Amino acid sequence: MEISIGNFADSRVKALLEYHLRGMHENSPPGHVFALDWSSLQKPEITFWTGYAAADLVVMGALKALGDGAGEIKSMRVGQGQAGKGYGAAMLTHIIAEAKARNYRRLSLETGSTPAFEPAINLYRSFGFEEGEAFAGYAKTEFNRMFHLRLSKS
Repeated sequence: MEISIGNFADSRVKALLEYHLRGMHENSPPGHVFALDWSSLQKPEITFWTGYAAADLVVMGALKALGDGAGEIKSMRVGQGQAGKGYGAAMLTHIIAEAKARNYRRLSLETGSTPAFEPAINLYRSFGFEEGEAFAGYAKTEFNRMFHLRLSKS
């Protein structure tokens, strides 16, 4: 699989983002979807990547700069029919490496708490993410969960 900066001119990217947003809305109560839309992914503080296996778009993910040595994982999603093939882990590895290269001290994410989110939560935990406090303006609710990965000791 090859990971590179996402090409917003690629219709497959737009289709995967639409699939991601549909899933978030289907599995989240109203007012609890914090997934980024098409235009939000194209802001300067966001770096957006896509991963292709052969010619197939199989995964996407983004890193948002939060300032003060922190970053947030956004828009992590494998394509339809691509779960369990290691593509999510490969993208997460890529994002963590980029956060370390930027000298971030902490990498965080917000996700849901219903069963639909368990595969993602299990992936994050397998990489050492721990559940913790709210960050970056999020509020903890019964629905959402916050996870953090410490990248440096300072």
